[in-house]
Amino acid sequence: MRRRFVRLGELDRPSLSFSIDGQPATGFEGDTLLSAVLNETNRLRNSEFGDGIRSGFCLMGACQDCWLWTETGERLRACTTQLEQGMRILTKLQDREWLKTAS
Repeated sequence: MRRRFVRLGELDRPSLSFSIDGQPATGFEGDTLLSAVLNETNRLRNSEFGDGIRSGFCLMGACQDCWLWTETGERLRACTTQLEQGMRILTKLQDREWLKTAS
């Protein structure tokens, strides 16, 4: 899969495993959720108001364009949320359906 970001430095930080829509992913300690997801995929989420893809915009928590969810339904602002080991992130709330087949 094409990635939106390409990591050029700080490759010596400890890695953290997480998942995006049920797929395994890896980020680094100190990453925001936004940078970790965009280092793994080419988009952050799809717009809920149209067919466009979203990748964050302001990078400081003001534009409301980087919302992601946990599988329990908690909404997270990806640009200001630190990546944690074992996070299970969904790019849209409806993606909770994959949990039924993964269990």
